[in-house]
Amino acid sequence: MSSKLVAIITTSTRATRAGPKVADFVKSIIEKPLAADGITLADVDLVKFNLPVYNEAVAPAMVPAQASFQHEHSKAWSAEIAKYDGYVLVIPEYNYGMAGGTKNAIDYLMNEWKGKPVGIVSYGVKGGNSANDQVKGSLTGMGLRVAETRPTLPFVGEQDMYAALGGGVIGDETRKGWEADKAETVKKMAAELKGLLLQPNVEENVAKA
Repeated sequence: MSSKLVAIITTSTRATRAGPKVADFVKSIIEKPLAADGITLADVDLVKFNLPVYNEAVAPAMVPAQASFQHEHSKAWSAEIAKYDGYVLVIPEYNYGMAGGTKNAIDYLMNEWKGKPVGIVSYGVKGGNSANDQVKGSLTGMGLRVAETRPTLPFVGEQDMYAALGGGVIGDETRKGWEADKAETVKKMAAELKGLLLQPNVEENVAKA
């Protein structure tokens, strides 16, 4: 395989958030096996792009063939996403669903990543199953190739839950639980992502929703 560049994207934008630490955990598991096959991970943090609710005059599907973005935040986000061969989205679940910031960031895009492979890792009080399913539905519908295995990382116990929600901290029991029960699932997702990277980004390789 020729060298590939994969973005691991932290999508939480809250002032207090566990997302960067969850992304670090995921990266610690998948970085070495992916590097062995020439795949490099790059950290991308959505909060740094400061995206407002979508405010362009044109639809993202029109860019770049029929129209262009006008705002600098749109141009920056679009250019960042376009330069990668694949993605791992690390997403929070709030109130039993996809976070508004996550959906807004997705809604800025189309052709930058259509046809490319993506893995989804969710986290939350119960692991983020609903958010995970919702993001999968959106990305599949947009034409991305979503890895079948989609890890869900729950906070373990009330103390760790509030440490994550209130302080952005991954507690010891939660980390131990993820290492014992979720690490292999995360590795499996990465292996599937690697397999998808071997396939060309053509219509027949895009799974149907």
